[in-house]
Amino acid sequence: MLNIVLHEPEIPANTGNIGRTCVAANTRLHLIEPLGFRLNEKNLKRAGMDYWDKLDVTTYIDYDDFIRRNPNAKIYMATTKATKAYTDVEYEPDCYIMFGKESAGIPEEILVKHKDDCIRIPMVPDIRSLNLGNSVAIVLYEALRQNAFAGMDLEGHLHRLEW
Repeated sequence: MLNIVLHEPEIPANTGNIGRTCVAANTRLHLIEPLGFRLNEKNLKRAGMDYWDKLDVTTYIDYDDFIRRNPNAKIYMATTKATKAYTDVEYEPDCYIMFGKESAGIPEEILVKHKDDCIRIPMVPDIRSLNLGNSVAIVLYEALRQNAFAGMDLEGHLHRLEW
């Protein structure tokens, strides 16, 4: 099972939308505090709709707590400061993909320790970043694609309407 990690997320609607995406993708969500909201906040629940209770979510008091509780985690760091694209790596089925807070990203002191595992989503110059929820969806679904969408429905079905 893949893992999405949000380092100090600030906007409840983003985290709610990411939580919904994680449920749809059978992916765990890890939240590293401090959070810019309370987990029982209405905006978080509204964005996550009725999926929040189905979410496998774990919170951590800080980054050190996250590392201590996941000592063998293979972590990819999504950052605009990376030199390689998110499509340039092979995602392990149980890897962790970390995203930083909306206003500042992942702190550089963390990125420096994981320089070889930093990835970016290509963008035109002079754009600061994409929306956090969009970024998570882009990278997560590439990781899922690389792992053959394990355990997911690959076909939809049309319902024929009779007139």
